[in-house]
Amino acid sequence: MSFLKRLEARLGRYAIPNLTLVLVIGQACAWVMSRLSDGPDISRLALDPAKVMDGEWWRVLTFLFSPPEQRGILVIFYFILFHLFGTAVEAYLGTFRYNVFLLTGWIASVVAAFVASAAVPAALGLGGQMRFASITAPNYFLYGSLFLAFARLYPDFILNLFFVLPIRIRWLAMITWAGAFYLIFRGGWMIAMLVIASLANYLLFFGPGHVRQWKHKQRKHAFQAKAAKATKKARHECRVCGLNSDDSPRTLFRYCSQCSGQVCYCPDHIRDHEHVTEDAAAKS
Repeated sequence: MSFLKRLEARLGRYAIPNLTLVLVIGQACAWVMSRLSDGPDISRLALDPAKVMDGEWWRVLTFLFSPPEQRGILVIFYFILFHLFGTAVEAYLGTFRYNVFLLTGWIASVVAAFVASAAVPAALGLGGQMRFASITAPNYFLYGSLFLAFARLYPDFILNLFFVLPIRIRWLAMITWAGAFYLIFRGGWMIAMLVIASLANYLLFFGPGHVRQWKHKQRKHAFQAKAAKATKKARHECRVCGLNSDDSPRTLFRYCSQCSGQVCYCPDHIRDHEHVTEDAAAKS
């Protein structure tokens, strides 16, 4: 993080404040235009590497403003939650680092889209000449990392699911992580690449915290295991009859001073037993 501090000292003045609000307004305007019968073609905002290489360079930026697919009141709650998550993460990280957080996710998503487009079998043109296949890279994976960041910072935040069911945000985050892993392993290599790329910013900012937390738990468990072993009650067992302190915890076991080694006996055999010699102790 010292690198980010040096970077912030030099470039901090160029950070965009309230970046979440800019994204929300852009998406809201695009969503309204997509509902107009004679509105512009919103699909021209989407990130398509093939069309970017054909001259539609703005797609590299405008895909951030591609509107959500929700309709009616659901889209309103989408924008409210998007603004809530973004502003909360920005308040925690600071304006510059929040800009870097989204910038990292954006760069990783664009690179992954171009790599996936170039790796599609159809991308190999006539004469073995490489070209980019036409694919559409969504932005909801990138914004999903913003939700995971919020859940990491505020795991006890309660969200009313379906407006009536209160649920802690940490459980929704676990479901999101499970869905991400499912897409990585079962969604195909292209989707897996986009999902992993969208998590690059989360891993950069919050991955070290997970590692430290895991190491702390490992040390805690190791300490607890040692403490339990150290404080574990000694087990006594009579050499003659086999009675032990686990089966009879109230029995007063004794050790014979005339026997070689630590030899234990119950009250019935402490005075009436054959003493153990050094040779017998060595053989046993």
